[in-house]
Amino acid sequence: MSTAAKNLGLNDGALVSAVRSGNQDAMAQLYDRYSSVVYAVALRVLTDAAAAEDVLQEIFMQLWRNPGSFDASRGNLAPWLAVIARNRAVDLLRKRKPQTEITEAVVSVEPDMASEADRGRTVEKVRAVLKEMPASQRSALEMAYFEGYSHSEIAEKTKEPLGTIKTRIRAGLMLLRKAVEAT
Repeated sequence: MSTAAKNLGLNDGALVSAVRSGNQDAMAQLYDRYSSVVYAVALRVLTDAAAAEDVLQEIFMQLWRNPGSFDASRGNLAPWLAVIARNRAVDLLRKRKPQTEITEAVVSVEPDMASEADRGRTVEKVRAVLKEMPASQRSALEMAYFEGYSHSEIAEKTKEPLGTIKTRIRAGLMLLRKAVEAT
């Protein structure tokens, strides 16, 4: 990475602004910061390393081509990228035909110890919140975010009213948000 990129110890908003003006070093820094998050979300949904890498590449190409699609006033970049990764992975999952599942995926990423420690603390908080959550609420969240089911599909599958499913998911997401923001 160039010296200019290393000196861009800027916040996400400033980096996205720099990307808007075509700064490749800013884009590289955003990629270094968030590629592992995007890849992890895509891999969790797809359970296919190659497909997760494709999603990762597509998302950062989208950010490069259209950095204006990120609105800093609506939230932080990491969750925005994670939601896009999840949605893109779910779309891909719905399009592809059933395939044999990969039983083991090997991931090789050069670790950044400071962000790994922060991420580890966040993951532990999220796991603690999920563990304390009622089983029906946790199940609805898992079906929606990791299995790709729509709210109506979850309601149909669980034989519960759509409003109940939406309420459970929203309440669960609010609990998770509080845990992440407290990190």
